[in-house]
This record gives sequence, structure tokens and C-alpha cells, in this order.
Amino acid sequence: MTGQTTGATLLEASGLSVTFDGYRAIRNLSFAIGERELRAIIGPNGAGKTTFMDIITGKTRPDEGRVLWGPLSRSLLAMNEAQIARIGIGRKFQRPTVFEDQTVRENLIMALKAPRSPFAVLRWKPRRPDLDRTETLATQVGLGQALSRKSGELSHGQKQWLEIGMLLAQEPKLLLVDEPAAGMTLAEREQTTTLLTELAKTRAVVVVEHDMEFVRRLNCRVTVLHEGSVLAEGSLDHVTANPQVIEVYLGR
Repeated sequence: MTGQTTGATLLEASGLSVTFDGYRAIRNLSFAIGERELRAIIGPNGAGKTTFMDIITGKTRPDEGRVLWGPLSRSLLAMNEAQIARIGIGRKFQRPTVFEDQTVRENLIMALKAPRSPFAVLRWKPRRPDLDRTETLATQVGLGQALSRKSGELSHGQKQWLEIGMLLAQEPKLLLVDEPAAGMTLAEREQTTTLLTELAKTRAVVVVEHDMEFVRRLNCRVTVLHEGSVLAEGSLDHVTANPQVIEVYLGR
């Protein structure tokens, strides 16, 4: 199995709990991922997958617990969403959000890591290294031949790849990807598997997914969430043989 923790721990969450209007969405959840690791998170609806991602990206504040980042064990809970994005956490939601009237190249150029103050943005013009970088990113996500195409003309799967490319332009150390296989053709799913596996060689990648066949193709460590906490962890074969996992998730 690929995707075992490689290198030092990049992110470590411990004892997380969140309550919304009396409903405990996350309860004493702990999770860790290495600097170069591919991890799948599965679980039934309402298991806490989205809320957990919201905590990591600063969208939701936990009532208890801590989330530590990087070799200096900095607290993510002390940062806002923009600061968390800047230190290297990128998130891709299920529905792709690309600028459909812009070309693939223009989308990638807009996403490049560059000075972001209003004055700097007005003055910034892409230079040769920036254009080279967009070509490299497009090739990396399988869109090297589509740089001049309007993004609105792309297939659903290609839009997903473009959005991943736009996140990669920010040079994230951790990439959170929500249900990438949804709505893709079989060929697109296979290419997405290859892309995510390759990306995990140089950064941490967390994939939230319902599709068990897609998770099996990823061939990585799997974390099963249920009622806001970790129910099981290990290879897909290991967790799917767990009687509790069968009862709360697979048996449905």
C-alpha cells in the first residue's frame, strides 16, 4: 500500500469537538498526516467530513482541541482562513469553480502565487517565468493541449483538473480534495487517480470520497469517520473488514 506517512508529521489534530445548536458534529476527533502522504477520508453522510475540513481551513472554530501545523507545530486555530491558505493549505470543493469565460491559461495565471495587495495586483503582469509555470501546471494536470481553450468549454473532469492546477499554483503543502471522482467518466477517473497519486509524492493530499472503487484505486491509507470521530484507520481492506464500519457505513 502506498501513502504511508512519509517524513515528518505535517498536520496533527487532537481532541477536536464542535457543537452546532446542540448537535455534536465533531467529537474528540484526532488525525495526523505526513508531509508526503495520500489519505482518503470516508464515512456516511453526517459523519463530520466537511466540518473537519472546515476546521482545518479556518472556516469553523472548534469548541475544544488543537490543530498543529508543520515542523514548528504552529497552531492553525490561531490563524484566519487567508493566513491558513498562505501557509500552504489548499482546498478543492466538489463543484469546480473556474472562470468559465477565461482561457485555461488565464485561469492559471490568475491563480499564481504573486503579491496580493490591491496596488501590487494592479501593477502585476505575468513574465516569461510565470507563463512557463502555467504551461508546466497545465501539463501536470493533463491540460497541456488546452491552454487556449475557454474554461467553459471543458468537460466536468477537465474543470476539476483545472481547479486542482489553480490550487497547485499557490504551492500548497496540503491539498484537500472533496469528491473528485463525482461526475467523471471512467477515463477521467483513472487520470485523476494518477494525478492525485503523483501529487502525494511531493505534498500531503487528503481525498474525501464516497466512491469505494475510486478509493481502492488510490491504494492509500483510509480514515473512516462516524458521528464526528475516527471509527477506523488503515488500508481499505482493513477498514472494510471492520464489523463497526460494515454496520454504520457499508451495510447501508
